[in-house]
Amino acid sequence: RQAILDGLKDGTIDMIVTDHAPHSKEEKDRGLEKAPSGIIGLETSLSLGLYSLVQTGCLTMMQLIGKMSTAPARFYGVEPARIACGAPADLVLFDADAWYTAGDYASKASNTPFTGWKLPGKIAYTICGGRIVYSTVKEV
Repeated sequence: RQAILDGLKDGTIDMIVTDHAPHSKEEKDRGLEKAPSGIIGLETSLSLGLYSLVQTGCLTMMQLIGKMSTAPARFYGVEPARIACGAPADLVLFDADAWYTAGDYASKASNTPFTGWKLPGKIAYTICGGRIVYSTVKEV
């Protein structure tokens, strides 16, 4: 664990990603030996990064955001998202100081040890290609 933290700090590890391999509740309920491996990660990854890396001083907010967005985009040959006239609006709007209780997932499965944890970084909107694709904001 410490070697991973050291690698994140010194840049040896330059990106943080999740593996988006969705599985249904039925697949995950087969029991540990027969179920596909892995847990849901996309819905808690930013918050866990804030909690475990930024709040502990391992990374700055900008380092975390870069390792979770710009670095993976460049690795895969995708132009990183940016805020500029004419650029596609690919954004996640969140409040780093707002805490929430992990749970109530949009994912098909809910297998994660983090359900019930109080985490920072409540996401308000996910915008992809200029369209709101996820929101926790109650419209007025």
